[in-house]
This record gives sequence, structure tokens and C-alpha cells, in this order.
Amino acid sequence: MGEIHHYPPALLLIAAFSAYPEYLEEGKKRAVAEFGPLYRESELFRFDEFTDYYDEVMGKVLYKQLWTFSQLIDPGRLASIKVQTNGWEEEAAASFTGDPSIVRPLNLDPGYIDLGKLVLASTKDHAHRVYLDQGIFGEITLMYKQKHWVALPWSYPDYQSEGYTRFLTENREYLHQRKKEENQRES
Repeated sequence: MGEIHHYPPALLLIAAFSAYPEYLEEGKKRAVAEFGPLYRESELFRFDEFTDYYDEVMGKVLYKQLWTFSQLIDPGRLASIKVQTNGWEEEAAASFTGDPSIVRPLNLDPGYIDLGKLVLASTKDHAHRVYLDQGIFGEITLMYKQKHWVALPWSYPDYQSEGYTRFLTENREYLHQRKKEENQRES
């Protein structure tokens, strides 16, 4: 019988996108209030260059930003974090007074980075997703192998882009350094 080990903490990532910068800012404020200070935030990426999937509900010109947090999390919390961010999205939609065709002014997609992968949470089931809890699924979106992020057949095109992988690598290096320092303290 295999020995059960505690899974090490991971770096929380939230991918936020919107056509409205003030909604991105509000999402970031809520996330910082809940999860602590940001470690890093990416540049603003033009998300609509990768997909038109959200055009009808969010608008045609969308900006996406990735946030990571200084405080590491237990990856087992991912489902509850996704439920929480979905609640924030619902509140943003309820308070939105702009273009009536926009029913979703903010999208928040949490996940985590560990040393071997990027995992994103989803409310949608699919063959490559594993049920976590509370109606939430986890997806390994990218693997880290031989010092590079490796796409999988279902990996979203934006996560394969140079800007995203550079940001993910910087954050993975931070996580690696944190774990190294923790191991030295325990020795």
C-alpha cells in the first residue's frame, strides 16, 4: 500500500478578463482582500485575439490579466475558490449598468501553479477534467517539463502564448524558491 503524503502548497492564480477596466480593478481588489497581497500581475493581454467565444455575453474587445498571490494555498481549496469567484462574477453582473447586451462584465478563472503543472478550475465537465467538489472540475491546462511549459491537446491558445508562459515561468520560479527556502528551514 502506498503511503499517503500531504500535498504541498501551490501558488494561486486568477485569470481575469473583461471589456471594462474598472471591473478588472474591482475583481483584483476583492481577490486581494480575500487571498492577500499580489505576488505578481501580468500585463494586460488582448484576450479577444485568441477567441470570440465570449463576444455575445462579454463584448468584442476583451482584456485579460493574470494575478498570482504571495500567500500559498492548499490546492484542495480550488473548488471553493471557484465557487467564491463565481459569486463575485454574479455580483458584478447584477451591478452592471452598461450595454444591456453584456450579461457578464467580468470573468474570473482561478487555478494554481505547482512545480509540474498549471491547473484551472471550471464549472464545465469534459473527458479531460476531474471532478473536485461543489460542481467544480479541475483541468491540467499546461505541464512543466524539461524547463518549458508544454501544451496538451485541450490547452487554451492564450495559455500557450509567449506572454502567458513567460509570466507562468516567473511565478513557477518564485514558487520553487519559496519551497527551497522552506526545505532549508526544516533541515
